[in-house]
Amino acid sequence: MTEPSYLSATRAAYDIVAVDYAELLRTELAAKPLDRAMLATFAELVEATGTGPVADLGCGPGRVTAHLDALGLSAFGVDLSPEMVVVARRDHPDLRFDEGSMTALDLADGVLAGIVAWYSIIHTPPERLPVVFAEFHRVLAPGGHLLLAFQVGDERRHFEQAYGHAVSLDAYRLPPDWVEELLSQAGFAVHARLLREPERAEKNQQAYLMARKQGQS
Repeated sequence: MTEPSYLSATRAAYDIVAVDYAELLRTELAAKPLDRAMLATFAELVEATGTGPVADLGCGPGRVTAHLDALGLSAFGVDLSPEMVVVARRDHPDLRFDEGSMTALDLADGVLAGIVAWYSIIHTPPERLPVVFAEFHRVLAPGGHLLLAFQVGDERRHFEQAYGHAVSLDAYRLPPDWVEELLSQAGFAVHARLLREPERAEKNQQAYLMARKQGQS
């Protein structure tokens, strides 16, 4: 089966920027207390519903994976970009990182206690998000938790430059109400939402949705 072009383009772009991306964003969470608060709340909810692995999907260089590990979760990362996985393994040698796509995860049904997709759905064309959310639902255990982060809007932006490199990459700003509706259709119940104003170099509001796979854990 031919791979969708957006996956090939996303992989190629992040392979190019991997090393500089990791360096530029290395301390990003330290300056964003609300982001850390959402991750801490996610970790507490996962721990309250039992033990099990947590996947950081679209993990990039692994900074969020490492943060989840520091919060006490059994976290591992998955990324589309082989070069990002190389950087993640270099920077966090004690953690697990795998290559993979959010549209077809190499995971059995219901094996995860939690999923974090930290700005990693933003390169998926909106019409393809139901496929991604269905895959999240498949690999989460009943009652498992999902945390999404993304930029607010309703537009596609095309980038020819990123992190000091020439790339060709699309990114999508998404309406939170619409994303919440897609999650509901996929079998999730959204129980928390945070919208925060742009900080530092950001140009859009940032959205964080916390959801749970419906069913008993």
